[in-house]
Amino acid sequence: MTESPDHILIVDDDREIRSLLSDYLERQGLRCTAVADGRQMQAALDKHRFDLIVLDVMLPGEDGLSLCRKLRVDSQVPILMLTARGDDMDRILGLEMGADDYLAKPFVPRELLARISAVLRRTRALPPNLAAQASAHTRYLDFAQWRLDTAERHLIAPDGVTVPLTGGEYRLLQVFLSHPQRVLNRDQLLELTQGREADAFDRSIDLLVSRLRARLRDDAREPAVLKTVRGEGYVLAATVAGAAE
Repeated sequence: MTESPDHILIVDDDREIRSLLSDYLERQGLRCTAVADGRQMQAALDKHRFDLIVLDVMLPGEDGLSLCRKLRVDSQVPILMLTARGDDMDRILGLEMGADDYLAKPFVPRELLARISAVLRRTRALPPNLAAQASAHTRYLDFAQWRLDTAERHLIAPDGVTVPLTGGEYRLLQVFLSHPQRVLNRDQLLELTQGREADAFDRSIDLLVSRLRARLRDDAREPAVLKTVRGEGYVLAATVAGAAE
């Protein structure tokens, strides 16, 4: 039986970009549906199942960041954000809303294809050299008096308070919990959370670590849970225990 091609939803208000990307990706063996705004996106989602959404930030009406946040309420479909601005804060906002990766305009279609392939590969399986320790059937992960609920995707604090996580924070914490007491550098963290390599000016992982520390009430000056190993990376300084539902 022939495997059906991955179905990509492109959401961009520029007709030429929609046509260019659809034509290119379909020539590479993917199936594409292209729409212009959030309303059309929702109509497409009501009719089809998609393997990944390419979502432009600057859209008429409701912008891409807001749409991404709403999608993450009840869907884990991979999202790749397109942005005309490339500074760190624009990137981190997309990741905080739950995007899996971002790509700054202008770009060449071949780069988008590479990002799509990386996101799909990462969401379907971790790289074998960094296989996760936690069982796929483990719902709760306990560490340092905290608990991560992998079904509801939130933290439960030592005092019982539920702490919500953004998509980026959840993925980063999952990586740390899957590799406890192991130093992970920025390249490894970017590959495991976003499916790409770091560049010299990319500080998105450092920003996510800072925000995750805040969620964990970890002292930024002397963190006890997510520690910085100078010149090497970050480490989860706690043991992790799994529990079924």
